[in-house]
Amino acid sequence: MNHVSEYRLSKECVLGIRIKKSSLPSFIIRKKVRNLQRFSSLTRNLLTPLNKKLKKMTKSALQIARAAYQPKLPKALASGAVKAVAGAATQSVADQEAIKALFPNTYGMPLITFEAGEAVALPAMNVGVILSGGQAPGGHNVISGLFDGIKKLNPENKLYGFILGPGGLVDHNYMELTADIIDEYRNTGGFDIIGSGRTKLEAESQFEKGYEIIKELGIKALVIIGGDDSNTNACVLAEYYAAKNYGVQVIGCPKTIDGDLKNDMIETSFGFDTACKTYAEVIGNIQRDCNSARKYWHFIKLMGRSASHIALECALQVQPNVCIVSEEVEAKDMSLDDVVTYIAKVVADRAAQGNNFGTVLIPEGLVEFIPAMKRLIAELNDFLAANAEEFGQIKKSHQRDYIIRKLSPENSAIYASLPEGVARQLTLDRDPHGNVQVSLIETEKLLSEMVATKLAAWKEEGKYVGKFAAQHHFFGYEGRCAAPSNFDADYCYSLGYTASMLIANGKTGYMSSVRNTTAPAAEWIAGGVPITMMMNMERRHGEMKPVIQKALVKLDGAPFKAFAAQRDRWAIETDYVYPGPIQYFGPTEVCDQATKTLQLEQAK
Repeated sequence: MNHVSEYRLSKECVLGIRIKKSSLPSFIIRKKVRNLQRFSSLTRNLLTPLNKKLKKMTKSALQIARAAYQPKLPKALASGAVKAVAGAATQSVADQEAIKALFPNTYGMPLITFEAGEAVALPAMNVGVILSGGQAPGGHNVISGLFDGIKKLNPENKLYGFILGPGGLVDHNYMELTADIIDEYRNTGGFDIIGSGRTKLEAESQFEKGYEIIKELGIKALVIIGGDDSNTNACVLAEYYAAKNYGVQVIGCPKTIDGDLKNDMIETSFGFDTACKTYAEVIGNIQRDCNSARKYWHFIKLMGRSASHIALECALQVQPNVCIVSEEVEAKDMSLDDVVTYIAKVVADRAAQGNNFGTVLIPEGLVEFIPAMKRLIAELNDFLAANAEEFGQIKKSHQRDYIIRKLSPENSAIYASLPEGVARQLTLDRDPHGNVQVSLIETEKLLSEMVATKLAAWKEEGKYVGKFAAQHHFFGYEGRCAAPSNFDADYCYSLGYTASMLIANGKTGYMSSVRNTTAPAAEWIAGGVPITMMMNMERRHGEMKPVIQKALVKLDGAPFKAFAAQRDRWAIETDYVYPGPIQYFGPTEVCDQATKTLQLEQAK
């Protein structure tokens, strides 16, 4: 395909103008493209990836050195020829009858393990790939592994990338990923090779629009790289195409830095390793500064709205004075005041020893795990939805008192205890559905302000003798596009290569799986797990839907137990660990170690 026709496809979805490939001379098409570019900055952004063939990026010394790194593969994949060994039939983790009824063509399939086999000649095929959802370190290596895998199967195979996520499939916005493009992105962070997006593939009209371009490009299989929601959509798409006998395979790859897409067959989602090591480096730097100045308490919020895996892993790496785990807060039915009191007591105990400094790690989604806060937010949502017009007439200076008078006694007391800025945010900042945007709450500031208030009260009562000054941090985007660690570079490359083998063996509705990941890469076990095996039914937007079950922190799991056994000592002692930056070259114990979470979970 030439550049002009690639441009044509990019323009259609943005401006609704379709230039048939054969309808105009190429010089006229080029002129129209140039004119359209002047009118739409969005179009220019979409076209940026297409210019990668023409212009190479400027690289740092590290990028140049990392480009030469050859990711390690499981022995079975490195052998060059594999055979698929089918295991026992599977069933969903819950709601088996409901899931089976929704996925009659892709339910109950066996687990797949790849072993060394004999080479088999396969006809040429085309494969599509999509990056879906938030970025995670290693996505480029998944695509590199997929590319190398299909080229190993047949050098004539082609790989097409859909631009800016699932929307690129629906809008027919794509580019061919050739060797020169792939080589520019090996072992690099980010998703910028083709971009990512959050369009959900849920409607039949989207499936059919996608099939149009799949058929036009002669694509045999589609690989969707994403988190739990994206892979749920991949499974729905696989089922739809199977039911229609379209002959299109759909394979998923497990991605999310949050670490909540995992189970017995998916030991970790890619990007979690690199993101946690990136955050741990910066937290370690803060802790060293903290221990040098000895005058600040640092409240550090970490990405992870649905689960506390990142906060827990970082705590295991850096040994902070306090780490809140949302799942424990919910299990113990702790109130916001309980959490504040716990932190304040650690601050006071350290102050009694003359240590007016420390670090507190907070998971992003904490507020949604506090049962009393959930009840407050639910009542606020209902009340403001029913009384929006009346509330809009109240002066801003009186809105807080108005809400306090109208809420139930329990929720009124909680609302009144919140700092004014947070209380205002709960009532003013709504999403398109009229709900509180909990993710926007600056939980780190909320907690530090409430701790300061409690300490001031304790000081008047003679219970606290120290000084309290807080600094605030939120680490999220800093870790999503970091250059992948050796672990993630190897793991992601293996996931992509495994996806190519699943395609070669005619599988659909599977997620690429690489296990035994705390062993050397040669001993990793590659295979596939039916996506339906991970599903249950959950209420989403008022109706029951099939979704991949999120993996929350297990309070009886080895990582949390290891943390709980040490946290009281870490609270009082200053026993910080400074992990330093991710290392790519050097001894394996420095460069190739998996996360503490994975090591503890997989310990024999």
